Amino acid sequence: MEGSSARVTFWGAAQSVTGSMHLVESRHAKVLLDCGLVRGHHGPPHPGGAHFPFDPRVLDAVVLSHAHVDHCGNLPNLVRHGFAGPIYCTAATRDLIAIMLANSARMQEEDAFVHKIVALPATLKPARFGQRDVDQTLEQCVAVPYDADTEIAEGVRLRLIDAGHILGSAMVHLLFSDDGARLTFTGDLGRPGAGLLRDPSPVPAADLILSESTYGGRMLDSPAQAAADFEQIVRRSMESAGKVLVPAFSLGRTQLVVHVLQKAMESGRLPRFPVYVDGPTAAEIADVYRHHKEALDPRSIPPSADGAFLAGANVHYLRAKEESEQMAARAEPCVIIASSGMCEGGRIIRHLKQHLDDPRCSIVLVSYQAPNTPGRRLLERGPTVRLHGRKWNKWADVSYLAGFSGHADREDLLGSLTHLATTTTKVRLVHGEPDQAVLLAAGLRDAGFADVAAPHLGETVSI
Repeated sequence: MEGSSARVTFWGAAQSVTGSMHLVESRHAKVLLDCGLVRGHHGPPHPGGAHFPFDPRVLDAVVLSHAHVDHCGNLPNLVRHGFAGPIYCTAATRDLIAIMLANSARMQEEDAFVHKIVALPATLKPARFGQRDVDQTLEQCVAVPYDADTEIAEGVRLRLIDAGHILGSAMVHLLFSDDGARLTFTGDLGRPGAGLLRDPSPVPAADLILSESTYGGRMLDSPAQAAADFEQIVRRSMESAGKVLVPAFSLGRTQLVVHVLQKAMESGRLPRFPVYVDGPTAAEIADVYRHHKEALDPRSIPPSADGAFLAGANVHYLRAKEESEQMAARAEPCVIIASSGMCEGGRIIRHLKQHLDDPRCSIVLVSYQAPNTPGRRLLERGPTVRLHGRKWNKWADVSYLAGFSGHADREDLLGSLTHLATTTTKVRLVHGEPDQAVLLAAGLRDAGFADVAAPHLGETVSI
């Protein structure tokens, strides 16, 4: 290998916000950072669906930053195609991917008939795996604590650092013993002051930093402002005897919304009212959060919260489909939180169809809404919206509270990276649409970084 002992090839989340997958190669080892699925149509064609642009059997290890499916969702397919090595992650991430991957396997089984009748090139066929592949993937997971150095392959040492994005999320720092080269991958970086999670730890200095750039050109409201705005919307809807619908991803955003509502009711800022979390996956994830309180901000957990943390008298989890159907038809004022966060599917669709044309109701979007998704269409001006094959009157109030995001905004990213300008040779911006990466790159160059770029799919850079 000319000029460097290690290099990185970007096989996912390059010029897009999904399908995270980066291959790190040194003289003695091959390590994969993340192995995610492409969510919907939010990025370029992904080479790692049913096929990979490398032989999975030659990998020495995988390092997983966190349990969102756009970072972990293709792991069972990697295992199915011959990867037999260790998958390093935090203990909380290991427990969460058991839920997320099992859910993905079930969804693929339900969706299999649709794809049988769709002719796709072999390289674009969707990944297919079953529960047996998920079980084998979990067998290969090795839990690593934060801030501990671990040798994961010949000449490669790993340190995981708290990223503050979701429970168990981590930045990845690799040290190569051949020449002391260092690589830092931020994964998805969280926001300071978001609540529930600890603030992100400092980004480690490195020769090459792979940084997310989801909101690299945007400033978001503070988490405190987003919570205050949310409380105002809920109060208004409750006074009008309406429902508040919150489309939210089952992992991360749902737990934060529940936490914000519980705090507001306990403090008296909001009256007590029922909160329904619709979906078995979110209920299982809440159990994992309760089991891994060591990974949360201790200030967010009341001393006697064992039975009531993310649950309690006012918070109800709807596991069965019949419970969801009954709730959609009831008229009582309440908050309903359900996936998916971009309204592309999941139980939120049932509630939207029932209440989208009710002017007493509110729809609060708390997740990123990718182009061409139903959630993005809800935000567009106009009295109607096309949702899942039909035009609906959009009489409910629709709000987007970007301050609930689990992703660092422009100010957060610059604040996390700027002080590293004198010690970092290169920065590569991943997990961001091109316009956001371009704006962040300009800010980083102004801060003193000499070599900043957003790589294309398949591009390689030396460390």
